[in-house]
Amino acid sequence: MSERASLRVADDGRARCGWVGDDAEYRRYHDEEWGHPLHGDRELFEKIALEGFQAGLSWITILRRRPTFRAAFRDFALDEVAAFDAADVERLMADPGIIRNRAKIEATISNARITRELVADDPGALDRLVWSFAPPPAPRPATRPATLGDIPAVTPEATALSRALKKHGFRFVGPTTMYALMQSAGLVDDHVSGCWRVG
Repeated sequence: MSERASLRVADDGRARCGWVGDDAEYRRYHDEEWGHPLHGDRELFEKIALEGFQAGLSWITILRRRPTFRAAFRDFALDEVAAFDAADVERLMADPGIIRNRAKIEATISNARITRELVADDPGALDRLVWSFAPPPAPRPATRPATLGDIPAVTPEATALSRALKKHGFRFVGPTTMYALMQSAGLVDDHVSGCWRVG
């Protein structure tokens, strides 16, 4: 994250994490989703997929395209995505509404197959695996003298989660990507102190 102000007061009078800026969709995402505990095998598979697509891009790019991603990937239903074949890869490569990166598309399909196997006889296995790396609750990052740049980009827990997922065969699950997942899925609360949102 950049060295922007940690808090920003919007026109509605609420103080929010500074990364939200003035974008209405970012504001909605911050207020309604980011940092809320997210559970469910399908839900976490979707989050892993979208965080993988985000690698090297801004999250708002993915967020604005999320409805199209969901349509293109059949709402990230494990059985459906796991059944995608070469024709589906070409269909996705031709879809201007998503990020047309062949390696990320193929990784998402492969990750769906791995997740389907993981949960086939053990529903909730992906959920438990991801959440087993949640660190103990900690105080929110302080606003002063800290800046958004003081929020880590990676932690030992994210590195361990990345390693565990890679051991299962998952791709595009590097430590930085996994820390972004931990933030967005509520495994950690990185809303800065003073943000109106209570986790």
